[in-house]
Amino acid sequence: MANVAVDEDQQWLINCLSATLDPNQEVRSFAEASLDQAALQPGFGKGLSKVVANRDLPFGLRQLAALILKQFIKKHWQEGDESFQHPAVSSDEKAVIRSLLLSTLDDPNRKLCTAISMAIASIAVYDWPESWPDLLDFLLKLIGDQNDMNGVHGGLRCLALLSGDLDDTIIPTLVPVLFPRLYTIVSSSQTYNKYLRTKALSIVYACTSMLGDMSGVYQVETNALMEPMLKPWIDQFSLILEHPVQPEDPDDWSIRMEVLKCLNQFVQNFPSFTESLFMDIVGPLWQTFVSSLRVYTQSAIEGTEDPYEGSYDSDGAEKSLDSFVIQLFEFLLTIVGSTKLVKVVANNIADLVYYTIAFLQVTEQQVHTWSTDANQFVADEDDVTYSCRVSGALLLEEVATSCGEEGIDAIITSAGKRFSESQQEKASGSVVWWRLREATLFALASLSEQLLETEVSGLTKVSLGNLLEQIITEDMGIGVHEYPFLYARMFISVAKFSSVISSGILEHFLHAAMKTIGMNVPPAVKVGACRALSQLLPEANKSTIQPLMMGLLSSLTDLLHQASDETLHLVLETLQAAIKASHESSASAEPIISPVILNMWVLHISDPFISIDAIEVLEAIKNAPGCFLPLASRILPYIGPVLNKRQQQPDGLVAGSLDLLTMLLKNAPTDVVKAAYDACFDAIIRIVLESDDHSEMQNATECLASFVSGGRQELLAWGSDSGFTMRSLLDAASRLLDPDLESSGSLFVGSYILQLILHLPSQMGQHIQNLIVALVRRMQSASIAGLRSSLLLIFARLIHLSAPNVEQFINLLLTIPAEGYQNAFVYVMSEWTKQQGEIQGAYQIKVTTSALALLLSSRHPELTNINVQGHLMKSVSGITTRSKAKSAPDQWTIMSLPAKILAILADALIEIQEQVQDAEDEGSDWEEVHGDMDADGDLLSSAAAAPFGRSGYQHLEAMAKAYNENQEDDYEDNTLNVADPLNEINLANYLADFLSKFSQSDRQLFDNLCQSLTRTQQDAIKVVLNR
Repeated sequence: MANVAVDEDQQWLINCLSATLDPNQEVRSFAEASLDQAALQPGFGKGLSKVVANRDLPFGLRQLAALILKQFIKKHWQEGDESFQHPAVSSDEKAVIRSLLLSTLDDPNRKLCTAISMAIASIAVYDWPESWPDLLDFLLKLIGDQNDMNGVHGGLRCLALLSGDLDDTIIPTLVPVLFPRLYTIVSSSQTYNKYLRTKALSIVYACTSMLGDMSGVYQVETNALMEPMLKPWIDQFSLILEHPVQPEDPDDWSIRMEVLKCLNQFVQNFPSFTESLFMDIVGPLWQTFVSSLRVYTQSAIEGTEDPYEGSYDSDGAEKSLDSFVIQLFEFLLTIVGSTKLVKVVANNIADLVYYTIAFLQVTEQQVHTWSTDANQFVADEDDVTYSCRVSGALLLEEVATSCGEEGIDAIITSAGKRFSESQQEKASGSVVWWRLREATLFALASLSEQLLETEVSGLTKVSLGNLLEQIITEDMGIGVHEYPFLYARMFISVAKFSSVISSGILEHFLHAAMKTIGMNVPPAVKVGACRALSQLLPEANKSTIQPLMMGLLSSLTDLLHQASDETLHLVLETLQAAIKASHESSASAEPIISPVILNMWVLHISDPFISIDAIEVLEAIKNAPGCFLPLASRILPYIGPVLNKRQQQPDGLVAGSLDLLTMLLKNAPTDVVKAAYDACFDAIIRIVLESDDHSEMQNATECLASFVSGGRQELLAWGSDSGFTMRSLLDAASRLLDPDLESSGSLFVGSYILQLILHLPSQMGQHIQNLIVALVRRMQSASIAGLRSSLLLIFARLIHLSAPNVEQFINLLLTIPAEGYQNAFVYVMSEWTKQQGEIQGAYQIKVTTSALALLLSSRHPELTNINVQGHLMKSVSGITTRSKAKSAPDQWTIMSLPAKILAILADALIEIQEQVQDAEDEGSDWEEVHGDMDADGDLLSSAAAAPFGRSGYQHLEAMAKAYNENQEDDYEDNTLNVADPLNEINLANYLADFLSKFSQSDRQLFDNLCQSLTRTQQDAIKVVLNR
């Protein structure tokens, strides 16, 4: 479109747009306000479109108009849309806007073309295909015109944006029409440049990604759609990949990257992508892989920097060499992870590993960055940033996992070769010999867990320990300042492989690390030393390290003053390990360390990670011999005034102080709890009653729970009068259970109430009915599932307390109302049966699961009158698109409450058994029972069939052990719950005993309930009945 006629209104709009770019703030503000007013008038969108289409106007003005138009479309195009604002654009104006935008897609300015495409895509979300049926035909015609490359670019850019919003109703009809046009572009290298061919491939990728999403439901259809196209596309991909990768050619890297992305989709989503098809691409892929290493070595490893890093094309696609290599690794990882395709490359796994290790070398840019920024070195070591090193290590990890012994041997053998090459480089006088050696150690350390498992089994052909000792001992004498990153890597590697390295070498590096902390060495070396100490100190010979511990604690404390961000986290972690290992030295060091850590905690109170680290260090000091009382006498005088004058404190200090106090109260002697009570109890109660800060309320709630747990009955005698403390505790509970309080503020009330019930049972017994009423109301208004779960735990614990008279507790619930339900019992059981699968923590699961068994064993007549949510009904409606997401929610079956409880108990057994299978290499007992069962047979009869391979009680003990180990670290409040006798329940034995008694006491009821269970649930019950 050459130009658009400019009338008076159009000229005003052009002037107004120009004014928004004026350097004068007042002029800009007035122009922006004028545009906002004009947007409410008919014809504004059409006016913007005319500005966009007018090629006589400056580029900046047209691009601004396109961006404003896009926002205008989102606000005024579609009534009913969540972002819609009145007035709506008329149908006639819409037609004009669509026509003008399409006519401008062949603009030679790529950035403007992208802005126009974005506006078209915004309209297409609402109008295509129903109200804009000719859009696709127009775009296909545009990309098919070889005489207009600007039009081809515009069409491809628009299609690329549209392809991100396709669903399973459009793709099947679009692909057969679109892909041949795209294939023509990709295959015509003489006609279309790499940039346009890359854009075409990006559309292929987007469409095949959507087809991949569809293949889960429509596998046959998607496979039939793609099968005829795979071979031609593979041939084209081969042509692109077979030439060596070119240096300083980002367009070449970009087109290869899109090819790799497409191949990834083909492999993952289409079964018709066979080994024979893959064979066609293996050779070209290998050529790309090997040649890219040469380019990467020259440009990134040896070059000062990648000149294209952080560069993007006009459409916002990244063009760096690094991103291309990462994509290459991602595709190779997919191949190695495919049981079908890994066989094709099985004979070349050793070569794959050999070349991959070379990619892991430290680049010149990393050397520069890490030398000046220790925080970045730590972040990169922790895989916080994605890089070639990280993606290459992931590929090696997949090799070790998928290729078994052969993969492990390939890794160790290739590491040996690379070590030998680094020796040769060093002997020849190379100044970068250390890079290959560091990369070798990095590769091995990244796979330490898998390599150590194999070493223990004795399956490897090459001794890992011997290789590591050979590498490490040769470099023990190198200069720390000359080769800081190799020295750091040696520290880290020794720590990770300590179990296969001789004690003499371990002791050498442990002592070296302890001394390094206090030396003037590059930051990376201290980072390596810290990582080594964190892992080696817990297992170190205490007698040999004790003479050095005071010096180490002092050096680490000094290092804290130099650290920040990631390095501060690392130093605190190391200090924690050092304190735990120091024993006698800790009491002497406490006066030095504690003030520094407390000061650091205050300075970083707004940083949750650092403040938590600091508290963990203080906890380690607290637990060291002779340090509890000195630390408490240091903390309490500081915390008291903070909590009593909370309005005068900086943000976060009150909540943090409560956190610190809770740590101090954990396992504290009674005199410390009493001292804390005198200094802080009243203030904490006031925080719960008055504060609107949810962090403060949550931490105050946890603190009160610790007070109750630590003080118990004695707590009640510490107040100004005999009833003050109990009244205060109940007032706090009342506020936290207020149904109008935001759920976040009440989040930890469950743990608090539990401690009241456990440790003050006679006092709480007087308030049970009121407590239940408050619990039900709080549950019904709770918007956080975790809060509801914690309140359900209270009901479960009350059921245990009511045993053996569980019927009386049910009767009490039947008398209490619940909004929207017949009574509180119906509501609680409806919620409980939905939430049980989401409850976490060994203690929590034990209490709630066993309480459900008690309910079922009560045989209260009301149980059978209640129906609850059963199993999720599977959907067959295909993938979820935006339109489908607005349709009906998940559908569930309805079950009787007794049947649902039995199903939950069976699910608990299934989870325990799965954890046993994870803990053992063999699960044959479970599988044999599962395989021999008749789904329709009598449950008790089949339970009396073949016994386990080992005794039933042994099996149940193994189940309980694996279950407890799996769950014990889930929750931090274990110290509060450990005093509860229910924490000693062996859940596997408990359920087995219950099911045995329940089945024998009422055979008919049991069989009827089992009919409602799934096959897997029935099988789980049969296993325990076979004891």
